[in-house]
Amino acid sequence: MKTAFAFAALLAIVVAGCSNQKDSAQNLLWEIDATISAAEPEAAKYVPEQLAGIRTKLADLRAAFDKKDYAGVISEGPAVLGSAQSLAMAAAAKKDEILKALNDDWTSLALALPGEVTALQNRVELLEKKSGKKLAKGVDIDSAKDRMGEVTSLWSKAQAAFAAGNLNEAVATAKAVKSKADALAGVLKLDL
Repeated sequence: MKTAFAFAALLAIVVAGCSNQKDSAQNLLWEIDATISAAEPEAAKYVPEQLAGIRTKLADLRAAFDKKDYAGVISEGPAVLGSAQSLAMAAAAKKDEILKALNDDWTSLALALPGEVTALQNRVELLEKKSGKKLAKGVDIDSAKDRMGEVTSLWSKAQAAFAAGNLNEAVATAKAVKSKADALAGVLKLDL
């Protein structure tokens, strides 16, 4: 009778221990998942490989949980949680790095392009005048005026994007302006 009672008590302790491990493992999985979900919008944009790696580790932990390897989940989970917690910081750092590079690009382009656009506009106006006919030899003035209109329009679009806070679009458009301005300068025989 004492042996049966001792066995029942031992069984109750083991069951309670397993239940406690299961709850701890489940809570750990929820915490990891919530941490990943909170960081996911920025992480998906800026550190997608790192996000995918952590999602894979979480899937492995869930598979271990499904196999009732609660001790394994509890053992491996904190490292995955730490990685998930660092995900937001990694995304923020990458975002800052990209924004700094974009800002540097914009600053450089914003300093150079207004002068280049003005020089191109002045050259087109000079070539249109009678006094510029000799310089205009071999230049299609109407085409140059159309291309100048594109350059001016694109530059306005780049400035509007910058003013709206869309640095990515502003830089991309400004780079297109630079490319078109350089091509037009070649046509106009103008050294920018």
